[in-house]
Formats: sequence, C-alpha cells, structure tokens
Amino acid sequence: MSLPTRNILAAAVSAALLLGLGACSPATETQSLSVQKADAAEMLAPGAPGLAPTWAFAGKTGIGTSYEAYADGHYQDTQANPVSRVWFSLAQGIVTETMFGLIHNAQLKELQFVIQGKDFVDTEKDNTIISSIEYLQQDDAGRPQSLAYKIINKDIEGKYQIEKHIFTDPDRNSLMMRVTFTAFEDGITPYLYVNPHIDNSGANDIASVEGKALIAHTAATDSSVLSVRSDVDFVKAQVGFVGVSDGLKQLQSTGALTHWYQSTSPADNSIVGNVAMTAQYPSLSPSNGKASLSVNLVLGFGKDKASSLASANASLNAGYAAVLAAYKGDDKHQGWSQYLASLASLPAMAKNTADEGKLLYTSAMVLKAQEDKTHAGALIASLSNPWGDTVPAEVGSTGYKAVWPRDFYQCAMAFLAMGDTQTPRVAFEYLKQVQAGAATPGYSGTPGWFLQKTHVDGETEWVGVQLDQTAMPIMLGWKLWQAGVLSQEEISGWYAKMLKPAADFLVKGGEVNLDWNHSQITPPKTQQERWEEQAGYSPSTTAAVISGLVAAGDIAKQAKDPQGAADYLSAARGLEQNLETLMVTHTGLLTQDGKPAAPYYLRLSPDGLPDGDAKLAANNGKAALDQRLVLDAGMLELVRYGVRSATDPLIRNTLALIDDTGLEPNLRLKYEFLAKDGSTIPGFRRYGNDGYGEDTRSGNNYAEGGSNTQDQRGRVWPFFTGERGHYELALAKAEGKLTEEKRQQLIRTYVQGMESFANAGLMLPEQVWDGVGNPSRYQYVRGQGTNSATPLAWTHAEYVKLVRSMTDASVWDNYPVVSETLAK
Repeated sequence: MSLPTRNILAAAVSAALLLGLGACSPATETQSLSVQKADAAEMLAPGAPGLAPTWAFAGKTGIGTSYEAYADGHYQDTQANPVSRVWFSLAQGIVTETMFGLIHNAQLKELQFVIQGKDFVDTEKDNTIISSIEYLQQDDAGRPQSLAYKIINKDIEGKYQIEKHIFTDPDRNSLMMRVTFTAFEDGITPYLYVNPHIDNSGANDIASVEGKALIAHTAATDSSVLSVRSDVDFVKAQVGFVGVSDGLKQLQSTGALTHWYQSTSPADNSIVGNVAMTAQYPSLSPSNGKASLSVNLVLGFGKDKASSLASANASLNAGYAAVLAAYKGDDKHQGWSQYLASLASLPAMAKNTADEGKLLYTSAMVLKAQEDKTHAGALIASLSNPWGDTVPAEVGSTGYKAVWPRDFYQCAMAFLAMGDTQTPRVAFEYLKQVQAGAATPGYSGTPGWFLQKTHVDGETEWVGVQLDQTAMPIMLGWKLWQAGVLSQEEISGWYAKMLKPAADFLVKGGEVNLDWNHSQITPPKTQQERWEEQAGYSPSTTAAVISGLVAAGDIAKQAKDPQGAADYLSAARGLEQNLETLMVTHTGLLTQDGKPAAPYYLRLSPDGLPDGDAKLAANNGKAALDQRLVLDAGMLELVRYGVRSATDPLIRNTLALIDDTGLEPNLRLKYEFLAKDGSTIPGFRRYGNDGYGEDTRSGNNYAEGGSNTQDQRGRVWPFFTGERGHYELALAKAEGKLTEEKRQQLIRTYVQGMESFANAGLMLPEQVWDGVGNPSRYQYVRGQGTNSATPLAWTHAEYVKLVRSMTDASVWDNYPVVSETLAK
C-alpha cells in the first residue's frame, strides 16, 4: 500500500529517536547531511557502521542456480565448460541471500526496488502487497523446466507494477534479471536498492560507485567482489550506511536523494560496516495511461574487481535471451531441461501425483540445486538461514547451508528414486570427507562415526555423535550396491575404507574427543537423536542402527569378512530383541478415553528404563518433562526400514496416541488441514513439548533477541505427512488391502497433502503454521510455511520418495534384507 510522505516522515523520525540516530526533524537531518561540502564524486558516506546487520526472511518462494553436469564425478571448470558458482533465493517478492564460491558463502542480503511517486515512497518488499511468482519455463502440463522465475509485484492502488525475470548465467559467475517497470500515473521514479553481505557477513563491507557500476567488497585481501551493472544507465547512484546515510534512509526521511556519496571508505579500506547501494533510474510519465521501462540488470561475482566486472559485463553483452536459453539448456549447454529429461523414473512418477507432477519436477531441481559445485556431492539441508531476519549477520553463519549426513541420506535416496544414479554415487563418495578419524583436524579417539554438521569443504562445525548419521551412510552404500550403481568390487572397497569403521562404531562405540565433546559412546544409546537435542535410547535412531548393521553384515559377506558379518548381524539381532525393554513404557502417563494408554513407544528414554520417571532434558525454552509424557512418530522408522511389521500392536497403539487431537496443546502432535481439493489432510509436529518455533504469546521468531522463551512452540513439519503416508502404504500392503482404490486414496491424502503445504513457488517448508498462538508479524495462515527454513531438502526428498513409493506400490527406502535377516 502506498504510504503518504507525511506518514513516512513521521515514521522515520520515530525510528530515528528509537534507534539513537539523532532526535532531529527531517529538515534538521537534511541540514546535518548537507554539511558535507565536497564534490559528490569525492564524498565519503557518514554514519559507519550503520544499523546492525541481519539475514533475510527464510521462507523462500524460490531458489536457483545453473545446472552443471559432472565430468568424471566432479565439477571441472574449463574454458570450454565453465562452472557457474552462483546461487540465489527469493522471498517476499525480492531477491534475497545470494551465494558465490561455496554454497554457504553469502554475498547479498537483499536486492529490491524502491518506487517514488508524487506523494509516497514504497519499498518493493513492504509495499507491493499484490505479488505473484511463476516459473518462466514450463512444459505443456505446467511443470517447471528450469529454476528461472517471473515475479510480478503491484502496489494495491494500481499506480505501478514491477515485473522481474530472474536466473543465473551458466557460463559466468553472475545473476541476471530482466526488470520491467510500468507506471500508471505520472512521476513514478524507480530506484535500485542493494544491501550486500560480502563473504557471509554484513558488518565488514565497503561500497562504492565506480563509473557505471556499483561495487561491494570487504577490506580483506581475499575478499569476494560484487559488481552491479545495468544496460540502462543510472541517472545517479550513491552508497551509504544502512539506516543512516543510505539512499533508502534519505528517501524515506526527506522524499528526495540529496546526497550522492560515492564511497563508504577511503582508499585504505579503513572504514567498514553495513552498507547499501542505491541507484536512480529514469522517471516514467505515461502519455497514454501507462509507461514502461525495461532494464537488464546483472550482479557479477569474482575473487577480485576485474573478474567480477568481467562477469557482469559479459552477461550483459550476451543478452537476456541467450543467457535464459542457456540456463534452460540449448544446443551448446546442458541445462535444467536436459537434467529433467535424464531422470528416467520421473514420467511414471508424475502420473501418481495430484498436481500433474509440478511439485515433483520442482523438487528434482531444488534438490540438485542444493549441492555445492566445488565439492561435488556435498548436499546441504536448505539454502536458507532459519528465522534469518532476526539472526545477526555480524559474524558468518552457515545456517542450514551445511552438510548433515541424515538430511544427506534422504536427498541421496530421493535422487536414486528419480533415476539419477550419478548424484547419489558422487554424494556417497563425498561422505568419506566427513567421517571422523585420523584425518579429522583435532580429533582423537575411536574412528568411524560421521560428523554431526560440517561445511561443504569438510570443515567441522558441530561435533555431537548421532548414531543414525553413522548408520545411514552404510544403508546408502547397500542401496547403491543393490541398484548396480556400485559394483561388487567397489562396494567391497568402500566397505574396507569407510563402511566397516562405521559398523564397528555402531557395535562397540568408543571414546570421542573433538572440540567440546569428550565422551564415551555406548551404542545403542546415542549422544543425540535425530532432532539433535537429547541423549538416550531412541526408536528412530535404533531403527537406523539395526538396519545399518544388517546392511553392513550383508556387505561384509561380499567383502569376504565373515567375522565382521557375524558380529554385525549378532549386534543387530540383539538390539531388535531389546527394543521394547529399552523404549516402550508400560506405566505411561498418557490416557485415552479416560483409560491408561500404555504400552507405547516413547520419543526417547534417557537411561533405557522407560517405566521410570526420568525426565528429558529441558530444551528450546521448554521445561524438562517426564519421559512418559513425550511422544513422537520416530518408531515408524522401524516399519519403514523393515525392523517391525506395520501391523505390530505396539506401533499401532502408539499411533493411536499420536493421532489423539484431545491431548493438551503442548503434547499434541496431530493437526488437520485443508488440501487443495478441499479434503482434509493430516500434519504432525516433531514431538510433544517442542519449542523449536515461534513464541505463542509475542509472535516473535524462534530465540529472537538471542534467548529462548517458555512460550516457543515447534510447529507442524510437512515431511511427517510423507512419513505417515509411507506407513499407511506399508500397512495396507501388510493387511492385503492395497487395492487400486486404496492406492489412489493414499495419493489423495498424503501426496496431495504434501503438495498442499508447498508455497506459491512450489517450495516445501520445514514447518507450517498450526494455528496455535499469535500468528506473528507475518500474519501466518494455517498450513502456510513459517520463517523457519524453506525449502527444506529433507521435505522435498520425502515427497519424492513418497511419490516413488506410491508409483511402485511399495515403500521405496525399505530394506528387505533387514526383515529377512531378523526373521531367521
């Protein structure tokens, strides 16, 4: 909505007073800025370091990067086949965090446009209330053929429109945008506004206007450089410190740009801060009801100014049409359309969706886009920083742009499900980089386990031991071997150098010494379960450990290690026989219809005594609760992998509690939502007493301000709808009830259910709003993704696997060898 200038001025003054930027009127502020008497080309922007930097909104409606093909299992950058290492994301109708180099190395917080009219100044993010997003390149069924986007933003009063086409250049390190401004009244002036966060921080930047380019870098000698170029010359351009001397501050305070600072630092790079770059485009004055201006805008990236400018200029010279064609794929480029065409399973799978395959094709590209292009096979969890707009950006942070072997496994299995055999193979081989051992800097102790969280280059970030993350690489190796992706000789080789040490750790555990972690691990007790928060005996973790050991035993036979095979299978059988003893309560505190509900699986038992009153640790602002009060659906992994039958009475009894919508809100897991066809679909929280989410009273983001509160609440995670769909498929099959009618009903409920959680850009979130508490500053609606992390790779992977399972009428990542072995 357009805001009158007088309201902008009042708001600006109030903000200035609150932020300590000076208790002065707009006129006084203008006079103080005007003290600078030097020529504009020589002026340095005042106000360092500017406002404290944060990251952008994490609910992305799109992500993108160029598709690159492997060369011998690697990304090889050559003159004949250059590799573009640029990623971007979209949120709130604008370009947000854009990465260059490594996938976690952000260079930009946001790029948006500011529109000045006769009596208003609008920011695109805040004031273009009417916003739409679609894919630029689609097939006849409306399925996306590349990660190129068209965004149209309109103000609610119909005074202007901004249309943007956004994609990267596969031949260069640059991001290209075709922007068309349309004015429906006189006096509309567009401005470009760019807030760089170079090399993953927003506190150390320098910006300047140099000829027809805007340049940003840091004072470091190895700084990345961002260059902004346009094929329509800027009328004027300036740089400044955010919230003090940048162009947006001036426009909002005075309604005009009166100070055209040309740099934020002298030549010695001695002044750094949170900077922004603003450029004015020609004004539009309609003669026949509207006037338009089209601009090709390019962000070039490089390790120095020359290479950054060269990328930007070369993309501009190549032109919009040629770059867009190369992005999709043409006779000279393998692009996204060629990648999609290579996925042999996709056409059949698309017939088993509720949206003609639109989300399926998007998921294929989203998963592939979240792989690093320097370290081939490094699959990250999400191209986002959860709740980023309240996360400080003074110091670099990977957020979810990092490797977790658990999320990694889900993605690799999804690639295999689609018919991509190259990516999961390269990913599997990458895993050796993140296995603890003699090559891990600073580590001593028992080798074999896989690091909790690492950068894509293998740098250790978090060091907790999670036994499911050690089992899943073994499970992946077995699947690749069974699929013929790894030969018998290759799987034997990988057994010796990676899988046997992992299996040995699952059996014996051992001493761990890395960073803060000095522990003795004794399986199956895990230092952290799959939510990385609690130590103890976890059904989901143990399901993976049993399956990993059985898979290891099968591989050991192939590798001619009979003793290892015997040890692993013996350990797996022992764990299977003790599941109920360690993790099922018979004295549970939960009731149904006024009657005791026990026995049922616990989320986790800290000491393996599930009938006792031990408490789970306090976490995410939530107080510790008796273990018998806290449920999750992690025991469904026992069914998925083949450890337990879907008809197992304890599984079904636990599910009845999970489905009980009468549980008090803090402990309740199941919520119902409307699908796109108006039917009811289920959604589930991670577990009872979950605090990993927004505050129910204040509406604040998770841990906003740096501390947790007791009112935080974890919301519904869409991939649990997929997990439940897999279980219901297994149950129908086990009971002999998997008719075609039943299969279609499962597709309508669970496949369509996950599709209904996707946003307008077909991105699947980590969490969706469950309707409990204050919907916060964003006014979330029920079933809509929150600001936690979107897209989440795990969610897209679960959707892909669910579609494959429904297509096959059999659970995709089931391990028949597990059920067969345990039955003997």
